Amino acid sequence: MRISMAQINSTIGDFSGNREKILAYSRRAAAQGADLVLFPELAVCGYPPMDLLDQDRFVELNIRTVRVLQRELPQNLAVGLGFVNRSPYSRGKSLVNEYGVLLEGKLVFEQIKTLLPTYDVFDEARNFEPGREWSAFEYRGERIGFAICEDVWRETDIPGTSYEKDPVRELLNTGVSILCVPSASPYVAGKLKVRRALAERISLRGNVPLVYINAVGANDQILFDGRSFVAVPGSQSLAPRGGPALAFNEDLVTWDSAAACPNVVNDVTNDVTNDVADEGGGNNQGDDPFGVGLSRYELDILEEGLVMGIRDYMGKCGFKRAHLGLSGGIDSALVAYLGVKAVGADNIVCFSMPSRFSSQGSKDDAAELAATLGCRYEVLPIEPVFQSFLSTLEGVFEKRPFDIAEENLQARVRGTLLMGFSNKFNSMLLTTGNKSELAMGYCTLYGDMNGALGPIGDVFKTEVFALCRRINQRSLLAAGRAIIPQAIIDKPPSAELRPNQKDQDSLPPYEILDTILRSYLYDNLAKDEIAKQGWDGELAGRIIHTVARAEFKRRQAPPVLKVSPRAFGMGRRMPIARAVYEV
Repeated sequence: MRISMAQINSTIGDFSGNREKILAYSRRAAAQGADLVLFPELAVCGYPPMDLLDQDRFVELNIRTVRVLQRELPQNLAVGLGFVNRSPYSRGKSLVNEYGVLLEGKLVFEQIKTLLPTYDVFDEARNFEPGREWSAFEYRGERIGFAICEDVWRETDIPGTSYEKDPVRELLNTGVSILCVPSASPYVAGKLKVRRALAERISLRGNVPLVYINAVGANDQILFDGRSFVAVPGSQSLAPRGGPALAFNEDLVTWDSAAACPNVVNDVTNDVTNDVADEGGGNNQGDDPFGVGLSRYELDILEEGLVMGIRDYMGKCGFKRAHLGLSGGIDSALVAYLGVKAVGADNIVCFSMPSRFSSQGSKDDAAELAATLGCRYEVLPIEPVFQSFLSTLEGVFEKRPFDIAEENLQARVRGTLLMGFSNKFNSMLLTTGNKSELAMGYCTLYGDMNGALGPIGDVFKTEVFALCRRINQRSLLAAGRAIIPQAIIDKPPSAELRPNQKDQDSLPPYEILDTILRSYLYDNLAKDEIAKQGWDGELAGRIIHTVARAEFKRRQAPPVLKVSPRAFGMGRRMPIARAVYEV
């Protein structure tokens, strides 16, 4: 049997657009001689639809789209796709997350998702009723089973999660000869290795090929990396380069299960990311050259994910242009580079907004980077506006000494100017704060936190440095020149809101800070547990206390692109008013 995997980028609620993609990819699969083409989980409506599922019209349009596809899809081709359907059960939630097969104008097979995740960014049990039966789709001599995304993740160690039912075992007990896994599995750095190991284990245990078809694209905070693949029992996964489908791009790959040496045919031949060694492997790529636990390949993939996240967020929200404040620091330098790579230099505007405290070096570095990137560069000195604010507030400030109030006023002047440009030209403001700063509240509400999207808000400061070094390393090898000015990477980070200010006047060294933050945010360790790992317990307590007290800022921050196991926002829902018991 020839099975095509069509990893498409669905937009939530764009039923006509999603339908056209399904039709186009189905026709391409038919032209390649496919017997069956598979689309990702909830490809018809987009994932995750969240509380749009409360709107009956959303559900109805989603079902109506499936009916239209029944009439329009190519003949002699079975098409598997995910959609929302009405529950067939008399009790429970009224909707189900379903995967159906369309063939010759009919919906000939239906499988309801059983395991409904509620951890991290997921909340499927809020809307869906779980499946209660499992059966095989008999087609062209094969018995094909469908385990929808979470249905195969039961065997992994997901904290706080224990599933009673085992859909994979139930499907294997029906005697399936091929197991298909349609998914909308979000990207997290390093997750592909876990995904593939799980698939290979199931394939070997069941002695069946496993076809993993994953969504691609960005919807709000969540990135889907695609990289669909096939695992065959007793042999290495048919994903020698991380795919075989592309990372962070739509793609169509076809696998022939009957070939003497099963292989895949990729519909795209100019993939850059597939030309490097597998994630975490390879003689040259599996190292940790920048000390952040990510190989060069993983840093490249992380960069591609952030670029796609910006591009999709802008496109799906209706923006063609974006802008940002370019301070001459490393965070804004990285965001400017990512923005240009996402939508092109002609669609990015960088603003230098120097104050009395801005160093000449920072101003020169910002200008040099903008020139290298080829984007528009404007200089808006904030001193006159800052002076006006100080004059207005002079009486109520009661001649108190210069402190954080005046520092934050500068950030808010900049934020106001950037939002003014956004309103005037319908340009999307990119926020430049990183995860370390957001964690510690080292940012200003209604100032540098202004914006529509935080591209690096889930990237620790040490990872920002690693990404910039990797970008330069790759550019030097390819073009003989660096993109990020070395001075930006070398100089100590500073907000430049007071004389001789450095980040480490207020924060621990980032190498220490980020390590403790990982233990607290990812592993949920309290102060004493972090101290047992060899870190200063008093410092760990101060960091935890600061993180907790900064929650009110993060609640008002723009969405960040999720690339870690636990991102601020949907993936970490914490109360603002609470006791900091962890210290």
